[in-house]
Amino acid sequence: MQQDVTIQDLTLGQGKAAERGALITAHYRGYLADGSEFDSSYKKNAPFQVVLSNKRVIQGWIIGLQGMQVGGKRKIHVPAHLAYGERAIGDMIPANSDLTFEIELLEVLTRDD
Repeated sequence: MQQDVTIQDLTLGQGKAAERGALITAHYRGYLADGSEFDSSYKKNAPFQVVLSNKRVIQGWIIGLQGMQVGGKRKIHVPAHLAYGERAIGDMIPANSDLTFEIELLEVLTRDD
């Protein structure tokens, strides 16, 4: 049976909600199943800005950020098939890896802004 993304709200936001197709700005940390950090926008000292679409982010982010409001912090567990699947990403993410992200949503822009 395929797992789905599990979502844990750490802090509820008050602002605009993320949705597919929105341009979001977020800080995040990404972890492998063993707890080791593979990526962090905090370490780069720059928030991550991306459109929530299939060409730009993993499916798990689109599902996991849906409805999250600006100012919120959320932990999402993304099973491998909704992350990178059988692809390894550089030396950092082995193939078939379940991933966990802690995401802080800073801004959401949609077409009606």
